[in-house]
Amino acid sequence: MTVTPTATTPLPPDPTASAPTVPWTDLLAAATDDCLAALLTGADQDWSRPAHALDWTCRQTLDHLALGLMGYTGLLIARPDDRYITLFASLDPQAPIPACLDGLRIAASLLTSTVRDTPAQARAWHPWGHSDATGFAAMGITELAVHTYDITRALGLPWAPPDDLGTAALARLFPDAPSGHTPSDTLLWCTGRIPLPGLPRRADWQWDGTVR
Repeated sequence: MTVTPTATTPLPPDPTASAPTVPWTDLLAAATDDCLAALLTGADQDWSRPAHALDWTCRQTLDHLALGLMGYTGLLIARPDDRYITLFASLDPQAPIPACLDGLRIAASLLTSTVRDTPAQARAWHPWGHSDATGFAAMGITELAVHTYDITRALGLPWAPPDDLGTAALARLFPDAPSGHTPSDTLLWCTGRIPLPGLPRRADWQWDGTVR
């Protein structure tokens, strides 16, 4: 019998990894808490410095992350077939970093609530594959993980994505991810952040949000 997962059903077992058996909404909330805690430790540093391996500053990366999570929320609500939604957000360039992190928490909370309330059969457009609520949850987790890595690395803070979040994101968005490495390192390799033994750093990458 085929079981169709919903936004709040546990992840199916992965025969190649120890996939967590917790709801996607809980994973997204955990990613939010972990990433915000890491970012808050560097709130008093210079966020005008470039984020790791990006053309954006740390502050611009934070703004991008908040807007991205709001964008995923809007896509799940509007459910377009072939386009991004038109969602404008006003960002205050003078706002202190702790206030920006509050905004990020709000954006992540709205995405989590929307994932929870979206019917399992609902689909929304994304350039990297039309997706369902669990796919957008995985996208949000990936955005939080990799951009928190970008910022904390630039600020000299020791942080890496937790392995349980890496396992979930890889299982949902990167079906061809290489094996034999930690989930954290594999996620960072898949998103072009680091090399792996025998695998150079990726110059081009994308996930596959298609419902499988």
